[in-house]
Amino acid sequence: MIATASASDPCISVVIPCYERIDFLRNALRSVFSQTLKPNEILVVDDGSPTPIEPSLVKEFPGVNWLYQENSGVAAARNLGIKRAQNSWIAFLDSDDRWKPSKLEKQWSFHCAHPKVLVSHTNESWIRNNNQVIPPRYLDKSTRSFFERSLQHCLICSSSVLIHQSVVEKVGNFDETLTVCEDYDLWLRILLTEEFGFLDEELVLKYGGHPDQLSRNYWGMDRFRVFSLEKLIQKNESPEKKLLILKVLLEKCAILSKGFKKHGKYLESDGFLAKAEKFQALLHSLE
Repeated sequence: MIATASASDPCISVVIPCYERIDFLRNALRSVFSQTLKPNEILVVDDGSPTPIEPSLVKEFPGVNWLYQENSGVAAARNLGIKRAQNSWIAFLDSDDRWKPSKLEKQWSFHCAHPKVLVSHTNESWIRNNNQVIPPRYLDKSTRSFFERSLQHCLICSSSVLIHQSVVEKVGNFDETLTVCEDYDLWLRILLTEEFGFLDEELVLKYGGHPDQLSRNYWGMDRFRVFSLEKLIQKNESPEKKLLILKVLLEKCAILSKGFKKHGKYLESDGFLAKAEKFQALLHSLE
């Protein structure tokens, strides 16, 4: 039997993956320590920083569980945090983001009021170069065609997610073979069978624009999304969702094929063209 959220007994572990970024991490931890609803446990996973981060922050943040792993990526770091967590509910926070003080309290109250919903996310404010910016309209988080729109782009901010351990046990952990888009990959696997609760409040401050941001360092992010969608279509049993996935796969493969060709990478271009032709045939067989 799944233990649902209880107003009298909050049981939340916070998992923060980190690679260097000590100043960012300090601000992230301050935002956790400032929560009006205190988590039971805070785990910081150092993903192989050349200089371990624990000695610099351990005195400032007593009670934090400091974990260290050889550099293996953010997916592996989050997975280690999930594995070591002692509570039924996990809240993720990226080291360069922060929470507003009422974030956990409002999210916990939501789950107490909706006990059948085992995962939720919130809206967020975007901060770039110390200025608040308006996110692109296509990242709208409303429930309108949410699964379909999530196939195109990652609409769920990892730092806003609160999830019950049973959901991860059901769908699997973050895919450690993915250098980026590991969050996109997991949220889609969850969306196949679960409802994401949504709090339309900006409870997360999402910082970007710094040079070590992963999304800035990888060209052609759709390469990773195609890999995820190919896995997803094998897990999905809904004909309606399968059609949606195939249409997005076809579109992304066609775009990637043209992009690689433009850059003179004809082998990669031909590979994605072949994938597009395969998905086109599958699509025709289902329509």
